[in-house]
Amino acid sequence: MTFHDPISYINFFSRWVLFFAVFYKAYQTREKSWTLLTAAFFINALDVESYIFTPLGIEIAHDAYRIASKIPNFFMAMLLIWGGLHLKYSTSKFKHVVAISVILVLSYVWLFLLAANVFHDNFLIESTFPSFLYGTALIYFGMVLREKEISSRGIDSLFPVGLMLLGALNLTYPFTRYLHWFTPVGFLLGALFRIMAAVGAVKFVFIPFPPARIPAVVRKNIPPGAFLCPSREKVSEKFGAIEEIPSLLMVTRESLDSIVEAVHPNALVFWVTRVMEGQIHQSPEIYAISPTKIDILTDLIAKAVESGYRVVYIDAVEYLIVENGFENVLKFLLNVKDHVLVAGGTLILVVDPGTLDRTQRRILEREFPGE
Repeated sequence: MTFHDPISYINFFSRWVLFFAVFYKAYQTREKSWTLLTAAFFINALDVESYIFTPLGIEIAHDAYRIASKIPNFFMAMLLIWGGLHLKYSTSKFKHVVAISVILVLSYVWLFLLAANVFHDNFLIESTFPSFLYGTALIYFGMVLREKEISSRGIDSLFPVGLMLLGALNLTYPFTRYLHWFTPVGFLLGALFRIMAAVGAVKFVFIPFPPARIPAVVRKNIPPGAFLCPSREKVSEKFGAIEEIPSLLMVTRESLDSIVEAVHPNALVFWVTRVMEGQIHQSPEIYAISPTKIDILTDLIAKAVESGYRVVYIDAVEYLIVENGFENVLKFLLNVKDHVLVAGGTLILVVDPGTLDRTQRRILEREFPGE
């Protein structure tokens, strides 16, 4: 298999597409998780593989190659696991640091054994632990992506699915590397899985949601700003029937029937549920989204506000807190508030004060004034 083979080009360029997509996501969010993942995919793009170095005239001595080709597996596995943990938990807990430290020590010991040639050039043994660790890390990161960030339907889902399939393929690598009949098949599968992941990553990062651009219509009795109301009735008293506004965006737990009957056909609704995902109604547009995917929800709301939606109504705050914790939901609400206020829009939160403790209530009341 040479670099001039089309499959080699696909493998090579899909690595860089993945890197740039994740890098742009890190640039957008400024989050630790995506920064760690950017480093992982950059190392992956510069992986120590002969089909990359040979056309460049770079030769690595056999003994050095045995070790150098394993180091990226360890680095990428560490960064993928660490980034996945931050993506899932928003931090590294003590037990996570212990686990990563243990893996790091085992990786060092394995490289030391390779350098001492304890395995006597037995490729199967030398590659088992690095391939297992890297493959497992890809599968874990793909699972976290599906759980926390990406809908299980649509082109976006190719990102985690491609990574998980690539991880499964890496688990077989020590056993299939020298099966001559499987080598071209494995290389082709690797290219296909990477291009799947790259296509999904581009869709996820650059075009997460394509809302139609609509006129930013807001009634005069709805002033710009961020407001906190204790009930739906108080919203109606203060702002009137907001359901009739074409540029309304709702994040709600209300029943689907009541939403379809009440809101304007041009409204955009995110129905927070664990039951299903994806578009479930066209007019008004209603999308089901998991309560744990608040990062995706933030991006979707930001895109919608840019497209003309100017009144954002959220009544699912308590449910989001149960699923994500107060701090994560507060971060989400403040992010949404900034996007809405910059656009000159109105953010309305409906939260029963009895569901919050005193500190939580004071924080929300300070950031989102009531009547």
